[in-house]
Amino acid sequence: MSPGTPRVGTVLAFDFGLARIGVAVGETETGHAHPLTVIADEANAARFAAIEKLLAEWKPAGLVVGLPTHLDGSEHAMTVRCRRFANQLHGRYGLPVTLVDERLSSAEAEERLSEAGHKGWRKQKPRLDSAAAQIILLQYFESSKHADS
Repeated sequence: MSPGTPRVGTVLAFDFGLARIGVAVGETETGHAHPLTVIADEANAARFAAIEKLLAEWKPAGLVVGLPTHLDGSEHAMTVRCRRFANQLHGRYGLPVTLVDERLSSAEAEERLSEAGHKGWRKQKPRLDSAAAQIILLQYFESSKHADS
């Protein structure tokens, strides 16, 4: 686990996008995560107002942000935007923020929704975004578990 990463408590995860931010919530003690919501505002002020409400409600010990890269691990424009978003979260709220490799998280979320029988889920893109945030959070819990052993 990286320094400052909570060992106990609630964690919120974000799948950052230009149009929407998927959000998931989980507990470090159980390693379980659940899709929570989607922030659909594109304006920063509205996005951070929604995040503040979530922080007040869930009182997380830490935050996780998915970090997109190309399949070979190289960075692209969204990588830079996600790093900036993570830095803004840390700067505004003073909580530890961990970046997690999110390669293929949306593809995995798409597959899970399809397997769960969500026909026409493409019309329900917010469901995909919060499911991707859940997968990012599960990846974080899994990597944290291995770091402790």
